[in-house]
Amino acid sequence: MRLPRTCSMNQRDEFAKVKKTGQAKPGRFVILSTLEDTALDNIRTGFITTRRSGKAHDRVLLRRRFRALVQAHAPGFSEIRRYLVTIARPGAAQATFAELEEDWLRQARRLGLFPRSDKQP
Repeated sequence: MRLPRTCSMNQRDEFAKVKKTGQAKPGRFVILSTLEDTALDNIRTGFITTRRSGKAHDRVLLRRRFRALVQAHAPGFSEIRRYLVTIARPGAAQATFAELEEDWLRQARRLGLFPRSDKQP
């Protein structure tokens, strides 16, 4: 299975567009925002880690973890032509990878990023 190519967002206007017209769901460790855009070829990701997230090495670790989450779970998205912004909340640096993944996936499901299954657990 070929993984979708991801592109990083680096333009301020892209972040503003997602914030203004997209959907966002806050969790315990992350805020996940998304905006579907059929003009895109693939998913465009952005990660926001402010000083409230922790020291520089903590912020770098969070960005690496967020990138790993997107790479692991984006192939399961119902539509990959979208902007996806992950914002670290205070306390995220102290969370384990499993806790971050659980919170990130919960918000992704709330945003409807994964196709709905007929089986409801």
